[in-house]
Amino acid sequence: MNRLSPIAAALVAAFAAPLSAHAQQATSDNPAVAGQLAPVTVEGKRDDFAPGPTALSKLPADLHDVPQSITVVNKAQMQSQGVASLSDALRNVSGITLGGAEGGQIGNNINLNGFSARTDIYLDGFRDRGQYYRDTFAMEEIEVLMGPSSMLFGRGSTGGIINQVTKKANLKDATEVSASVTTNGLVRTTADYNHKLSDISAMRIEAMAQNGAASTRNQTNVQDFGLAGSYVHGIGTPTEITLSALVQHNHDQPDYGLPPLNGHPVNVDRNTAYGLTSDHTDQDVVSLNAGIKHKISPDVTLRNQTQFNYVRTSAVETAPNTIGTVSASGFTALTGAASALPLSSLYVRAQSHDRDIRDYSIFNQTELSAKFSTGGIKHDFLVGLEVGHDGYDNQAYYRNGSCNGRALTDATTPTSGYADCIPVVNPSYSAAGSSVAEAAGNHQGGTANTIATYFGDTLELNKQFKLVGGLRYDRYVASISNSLNSTNTPAAAKNTALAYANQTVNFFSVRAGAIWQPSSAQSYYVSYGTSFNPSLEQLTGTTGQQNLDPEKNRSYEIGGKWDVAQGLALNAAAFQITKENARSQVSTGVYELQGTVRVNGARAGATGRITRDWQVAANYTYLDAIVTGGAVADTSVGKVPVNTPKHTLTTWTTYDVAPHWQVGGGATYMSQRYATATDTVQVGGYTRWDATVAYTQKAYDIRLNLFNLTNKMYYDALIQSDGGRSVPGSGRTAMLSVNYRM
Repeated sequence: MNRLSPIAAALVAAFAAPLSAHAQQATSDNPAVAGQLAPVTVEGKRDDFAPGPTALSKLPADLHDVPQSITVVNKAQMQSQGVASLSDALRNVSGITLGGAEGGQIGNNINLNGFSARTDIYLDGFRDRGQYYRDTFAMEEIEVLMGPSSMLFGRGSTGGIINQVTKKANLKDATEVSASVTTNGLVRTTADYNHKLSDISAMRIEAMAQNGAASTRNQTNVQDFGLAGSYVHGIGTPTEITLSALVQHNHDQPDYGLPPLNGHPVNVDRNTAYGLTSDHTDQDVVSLNAGIKHKISPDVTLRNQTQFNYVRTSAVETAPNTIGTVSASGFTALTGAASALPLSSLYVRAQSHDRDIRDYSIFNQTELSAKFSTGGIKHDFLVGLEVGHDGYDNQAYYRNGSCNGRALTDATTPTSGYADCIPVVNPSYSAAGSSVAEAAGNHQGGTANTIATYFGDTLELNKQFKLVGGLRYDRYVASISNSLNSTNTPAAAKNTALAYANQTVNFFSVRAGAIWQPSSAQSYYVSYGTSFNPSLEQLTGTTGQQNLDPEKNRSYEIGGKWDVAQGLALNAAAFQITKENARSQVSTGVYELQGTVRVNGARAGATGRITRDWQVAANYTYLDAIVTGGAVADTSVGKVPVNTPKHTLTTWTTYDVAPHWQVGGGATYMSQRYATATDTVQVGGYTRWDATVAYTQKAYDIRLNLFNLTNKMYYDALIQSDGGRSVPGSGRTAMLSVNYRM
């Protein structure tokens, strides 16, 4: 019998082990072709939180063979929590914080391990760079790979990557329909239909529609619908072809949060919003994917996959910009560190954030994987080629209005978009500011071409020791342009946008690791990885950045993974991520590669069944993050990076208290954060509690989810622009849902 190490034993004790085994029932499928054994399917309980094999083809399927931390949020966990969006799903991953709608960006803006993951969101292994709000109706699970991983994914991935795994057709006929309603008035329905077409082919269709208020906050109405589908041919044969598509339309009111006052979010009612009733964001999303996988032999597989993504966003939005006073001379912004004026005497200057954005990309990946032996050493080898093209087009518009009869703009801010002034306390929600004439502002464009080749190998030296290594070469060629820029606007001293810029980056990324597996239930590892960030990575840029070398990131990680009994997986790791050559602003329009950002951290997690009836998903992350170097004039040196809490803890557990009855709940804890790079706006820590109770049958579930049980006032997302805005979380909300299976 294999014995656990002292470290593993300590973790087992901490998570209340030893545990009872969970019985699994093996069932046989339909008889196979004569002369072959019928396939055997092993089924556990339908609502298991425990992750299965990773869906990323660049990684081994067994998580024990990956020398990095991976957190998986699967369909069962999302359903028990009432999750409907990518942002809600990622609340289960400690070390992740959310950003809100930005002036130049929109959609899911995420920080991972202290670094922006804006361009590190993936869909079935392909970069999903579009700026949109992602739903989970077509998702099987969300995989989060921690740490720099450019050897696997190319540019970006400083803190890690987030991969959305879509549902795929299979050979089991099934239909699932759900409907839910919240106390906020949000009504939502989804459908999932899978149909076996033949012994080797199947189709699957998913649909979603929702309408109503997304939270207790004012002006958060959504009206969305989506359709996704897949067709798979050749299931169980040497050659498998997969076609899939996702189409989604969003008609939403993004939340721009509250402006700062005296170093904290302004102290008003949590449901206060400063937009206009006419504000909206319309988005059309199209994703098309085609792949073929051919087994040349049992140990050699060739894959080719192409994905096309297109996102069109049309936004008319008004956001709080600055707090000040109003007099006969118009609006005057507050200056200085603090203000003793009563809130009732203050106003918020509102700014229009209108734009029409088109984001698209097309990428192709070809990979050859092979298992073979040389001199007694087993190899799991991968070699690949990736080519792709990204495009970005952003036409901005602005509405220059007035306050108390005085224009809010002058010669130095001709395209500011300052539209109105609104009382800080009890603002009225009207369409008044929308009557201001809209004018075309900056027209921003960008394209990029990528070609990369990579290889990786896992060497099994013996049953206990494995070495992991890989190398990738990327050539990234980008160009951008701005119609309103530093050379042609009256406010040239303030406008640092580039008229035009080209950039070519050639970069080698590496990955290395060692794994010790004293038993099949234990895995210990050390790893090293690198990544890079070109200055034109987001197809935007300001003067001084176009000729800079890419930022360079590296990480060291040591950790362990343990399987306890048959139901619970534990993991723990310590790591350091360092960004060098970080862009540091020396003066207006002048940047140098003098910055250094360092994050020392640790994480631990547990996922799976403690007993047959009790399961848990919990993880904790500690981040000691600091900007350790930069230009002399860089005021962020010595500060904690934006939106990076030192402690985050997420827990969720369910217990089957009786046949057909389940209760559950969990807490999310996050310590204080800063909304600005200079740490001048602080947002306090919080603990939020959620709960669920469900009546379950083989054919249907009836579930009640309770969000923010204690009605805690907390800030969910932080936005660095406009002096540091903070978006309050929703108040206490209940959701009743019915899920029916046929």
